Amino acid sequence: MRLVFAGTPEPAAVALERLIASGHEVVAVLTRPDARKGRGRTLHPSPVKAVALEHDIEVLTPNKLDDDTAARLREIAPDAIPVVAYGNLIPEHMLDIPVHGWVNLHFSLLPRWRGAAPVQAAIREGDAETGATTFRIDKGLDTGDILATLTDTVRDDDTSGVLLERLAYSGADLLAQTMDGLEAGSITPQPQPADGTYAPKIATADARIDWGTDAEVIDRAVRAHTPTPGAWTMRGEDRFKVGPLTITDTSALAPGEVSFGKNEVRVGTGSADVVLEQVQAPGKKMMNAADWARGLADDVRAEGMRFQ
Repeated sequence: MRLVFAGTPEPAAVALERLIASGHEVVAVLTRPDARKGRGRTLHPSPVKAVALEHDIEVLTPNKLDDDTAARLREIAPDAIPVVAYGNLIPEHMLDIPVHGWVNLHFSLLPRWRGAAPVQAAIREGDAETGATTFRIDKGLDTGDILATLTDTVRDDDTSGVLLERLAYSGADLLAQTMDGLEAGSITPQPQPADGTYAPKIATADARIDWGTDAEVIDRAVRAHTPTPGAWTMRGEDRFKVGPLTITDTSALAPGEVSFGKNEVRVGTGSADVVLEQVQAPGKKMMNAADWARGLADDVRAEGMRFQ
């Protein structure tokens, strides 16, 4: 089929590479405009644009999908527009441009976790299973007819970064298979139930650790917010980021109380104590928690400290 691909971040670039390698023809991509990054605030292309340029594919980077973009898409006349984390709203009047519609790859088992952060939500809420879904975009939020799905187990040590990377590759295969099925006419779209659960975009404030809650809840929240925006806590006016942790079988510490052992750092929670694996102090890089502790003043290690 003749495709225009819409996507922006790295997981979308994985899907684009897979479609390019398939028997379908990717004639153009839609992606977000170049963004400023780094200390020099220089402009950088999106991962999707970088892949497109490597393959001499036309790149469209509108700030929003306007009439000019619609006119160009109608000139290209794609059979389908596969979408992976594009980042722009698709106007309803543009949905009928491709013959087979705009086909979104979403990293959840719809209607579970519609919205912007499905992978994080699956980990945070303790889902045993997640997956990916391809569906035809309609005017609702992730409510269109389902075309294909795959399932994956949420592992006890999965962070959102690890799980998303895994789903990006299996989902890329699913998207290519969906394009095959649409071309062959072998897919029967299945309507979604009207009700569903939602995973809104995560704000930095959402990633603050509440040490008074259960250790398992904290563990899931930390993993859900790793690597971005990063789970964090406070000590006075200082903010510390915390990486994935290990739950112990003891509960000797008060919530937020920090204890320094010879080769470990423990923190109390609302249930069991936890061992920190990584800590990022203000103005520093993420580092091994035991190494961070060894760099503290002797009196701090001896007296302990408390996170809020």
